[in-house]
Amino acid sequence: MILTVVIASLAYVTPPEVAFSRLLPAAPALAAAMWPVLPTVLLGTVCLLLMIGLSLVFPGLGTWWTAAGIIAVTVAAAYGSHIRLQREQTLLQVRLVADAAQQVVLSPMPRRFGDVEIEALYLAAAAEASIGGDFYEVVDTEYGVRLLIGDVRGKGLPAVGTAAAMVNAFREAAYDEADLVKIARRLEASSTRYSAAFPPEAMMERFATALLAEIPHDGGRIGILNCGHPPPLLLNRGEVRALEPTAPSPLLNLAELIGDHYSIDTFDFAPGDLLFLYTDGVAEARDRHGEFFSVPAWLRRQPQGRPGELLNALHHDLLRYSTGPLDDDIAALAVSLGTSPEPIEGRKAHPA
Repeated sequence: MILTVVIASLAYVTPPEVAFSRLLPAAPALAAAMWPVLPTVLLGTVCLLLMIGLSLVFPGLGTWWTAAGIIAVTVAAAYGSHIRLQREQTLLQVRLVADAAQQVVLSPMPRRFGDVEIEALYLAAAAEASIGGDFYEVVDTEYGVRLLIGDVRGKGLPAVGTAAAMVNAFREAAYDEADLVKIARRLEASSTRYSAAFPPEAMMERFATALLAEIPHDGGRIGILNCGHPPPLLLNRGEVRALEPTAPSPLLNLAELIGDHYSIDTFDFAPGDLLFLYTDGVAEARDRHGEFFSVPAWLRRQPQGRPGELLNALHHDLLRYSTGPLDDDIAALAVSLGTSPEPIEGRKAHPA
């Protein structure tokens, strides 16, 4: 509207030879990028009336040619506005579906299970997506608090189905199975069944790294089964230790090719310690010079705070370090063990 007023004013105060009135069709054309259909048509009508009014003041402006241009541009602008609104509605629906998928695959996580405090961070690399190929889950069972974090090969929507299969299998197995090895085999079976629906040549494209962890209710230690995933880091009083597996376990969906020999490692996990689990998207973030983000060095600089504070700092530092869009999905879990005497949520009381 401001552009219309400016053009009409210039056409009125300048000599007729300058013919600023010929710019009036530009107003509805620009309006189509921002306004709905009806306001765009109304603006085109205003431009047409202004052109007719100017022709009464300055005969010989080429009124009919300009008026025809205004009408043609207004019709095209109205159609363009209609298409834009349809695409925006489609994009909104896609976002809603992505948000729903995120709620299904990555369900809201309780921040505390008794003495165990956990926070999660998820950043999808795919444009306009809320979820990708990275996944995580935490459940409180009779065996302790159990965690899963993993990364399906690839990113975006093609990897979401595999991630959902892994997470759903973990949610069932974590409550049923007494040890992490049996849970890993359940995840492998679920991944294999899901992949069977796709061409055999695509099997190598659907493997996943994963890490299973178990924190017993009495605390003091943590069990870890690592299926080709980046080792978690333990922060204790400024010292960072990588919890490397003593023996490799197969990646999920590849056990038939390389065997299903799983290994569980146990590490000390004392009150005040902070455990950091992450996917390779964190370590593979690059700066403008192509240098990778050093996760141990970054963690070593962090104060011994709460998990939420750590992940907020990670989010901020990753975006600042990469100076652009992320190249891969990112998932991270921060876990701390406190000394709170409150009961563990969800644990059933047994009669004496």
